[in-house]
This record gives sequence, C-alpha cells and structure tokens, in this order.
Amino acid sequence: MAAFDIILLVAVIAVVSATVRTANEYQRAVVFRLGKYNRTAGPGLYFTIPFLEWRVITDLRVLTTAVEQQETITRDNVPVKINAVIWRRTINPRASVIEVEDVGDSVVQVAATALRNVIGQHSLDEVLKSQDLISEALAASIDAVTEPWGVKVERVQMKNVEIPDSMQRAMAQEAEALREKRARLIKAEAEVEAATLLRNAAQIIMESPAGLELRRMQMITEVGAEQNTMTIIMMPSEFVEMARSFTPKGRAEASEA
Repeated sequence: MAAFDIILLVAVIAVVSATVRTANEYQRAVVFRLGKYNRTAGPGLYFTIPFLEWRVITDLRVLTTAVEQQETITRDNVPVKINAVIWRRTINPRASVIEVEDVGDSVVQVAATALRNVIGQHSLDEVLKSQDLISEALAASIDAVTEPWGVKVERVQMKNVEIPDSMQRAMAQEAEALREKRARLIKAEAEVEAATLLRNAAQIIMESPAGLELRRMQMITEVGAEQNTMTIIMMPSEFVEMARSFTPKGRAEASEA
C-alpha cells in the first residue's frame, strides 16, 4: 500500500507540474493544442492540459545579434568588408513562432543580404562619413522583412569597416595633398594681406616726404644694429636743411635773415 501511495503521489506531482506553468514578465508562452495554435499565455501563472497542449517560450527583451563580416562592393567599385550588430525585439510571439522556423537565424540572414545591398548603393566616402544614415537605412530595410515575423528591429550599427591597403594609401595621399593645399592657400592669403598693408604704408609715406626719410633712417638704424664697423648714410640736402631749422642755431640764423 505504501508503494502505491508513493506511485500515486509521484503521478500527481507529474500531472501538476505539467499543468501549472509560469512565465516571467519578459516571457510569453505560445500554447499549441493538438498541433494547432491555441493562445499566448503569460506573464505569471497559466495552465496547460497534459499530453494535449505544449508551449514554446519566447523572450520579449531586446536581443543583440551579431552579423558576421560581409564582403561587398560600394557604388564606386571599392571592395569593403563590414560587419554589423542588430538590436531586435519580439513584439508578436505568435508570429515569431509560427511564421518562421528560427527567427534569430532568419534575422541574421536578412541583415547580411540587406547590408550588401545597402552598401552597394553608396560610395566609399558615404560609407565612411555617413554611417548613421546608412545604419538607419539598414534598420528600415531589415524591419520591413522581419515585421511579418513579429520582430521589430530597434537599431543597426555598422562597425569595423575594412578597405584594401591600396585604397588606404591612396586616401592617405589624398589627405596629405589636401593639407598641403590648405597650407599653400594660407601662405598665399598671408602674402596678399602683407602686400596690401605694404601698399597702404607706401601711400601714407608718399604723402609725407619727411616720413619717407624717417622711415629710411629707421631702416638704417636697424642695419646698424648688426655687427658692422661703418655705415655710410647719404641724405638729401632738403632733409638736412629741414632738420637744421629745428636746432637753436638754425632758428637764430633764420631770425637774422
């Protein structure tokens, strides 16, 4: 009798464990009855009929899926290797179980195809400089295919864009040429600005002959600052007479005259 009680107890526990089910807050149970979809249960406690119903658990959290490296050609015929990461979320558990056999693998295959197609529509410069826009286009393209499967693509991010070594050298030479061009333009602009200032200075000096001579004397002073033993200065007589008039002797002679 004791053995029978034990067998009965084990049977009751097995039936209860097969009947009473629980699902976490982020889970849903797709329940089938005799092979047909019956309901989506959860979260929390729910019941199934033993031997007549079975379930498939789906996760509603955002899942990260890596897309292996894809080799493709850009619009300007440059071969590149790119891999990507997808953030996806199941929004329809029933469709994710019934409409596709392996939703995770199917999303990866769709993403790989979309990645090659989208990259082929852009040039290399766009791929390197506009990755955010291309990622948005990728997400929209993948989401259009996965929507009937009950999967929402939240985000797609490209990473590790590899280009051929020859193209890298060409891009480096182009960047160096652009830097040299900017340097020459800056130097030319500086020369134009200096020439403009010199022209303005010349016009001001030409309006005053005395100013011209003072400037010449300043230049002579600068030359004399060098290690020279002798400096010979030739000055116009008008400038000498004008300078003499500012001395006391010169003013006295002028008053006597």
